[in-house]
Amino acid sequence: MLQITRKQDKRIVRACTHNLADIPNGVTVSVADLIAGGVIPEGAFIGADSAGLYHLIKTAKIIEAAGSSATDYKVAKGHHFKVGDFVAPDAGAQSYAITAIDSTTSGAYDVITVATTLGKALNEGDALVQVAAAASKAVFQYAPKAVLGDSYPVEALGNHTAVAVTIGQFKAALAPVSTAALRAALPTVNFI
Repeated sequence: MLQITRKQDKRIVRACTHNLADIPNGVTVSVADLIAGGVIPEGAFIGADSAGLYHLIKTAKIIEAAGSSATDYKVAKGHHFKVGDFVAPDAGAQSYAITAIDSTTSGAYDVITVATTLGKALNEGDALVQVAAAASKAVFQYAPKAVLGDSYPVEALGNHTAVAVTIGQFKAALAPVSTAALRAALPTVNFI
């Protein structure tokens, strides 16, 4: 069956300034745990599961400071977190499950609610990052292996073949927010 979709091209400002090495022939990024209709952003960290399928390491940018006893965090829209995902300020920190996400109250931000306080004050511009489970010293759900070299729309029931940069340079202002532990896991990728 022939299907024609109408789209209008827009000027794209690229986050990747230099791609010096990538995984040959790209990687397959799973969209099963992402929000359909969203975008897998260029400059996002990805990691592989035991079967070799790559997954986005989800992050969300804090847009309003939250104290060390907070359980609600205002984050920028565009993240892929879902209720039940585990979050932490970074690997090695306290983590808990997301119990609710309010995406309807404001058009400017979402409010992510966790079961118990993460125990760390977060400033504007800091990140929440996806981790494997609730723990006092959380670890990433997927070990960072590469950074996406392009953006891809998330379509339900369809994985994406993607450029996976292992040595390169990105503009930090155009890439998704990342943490110190994410960047330390890939020292060959530089954010300027």
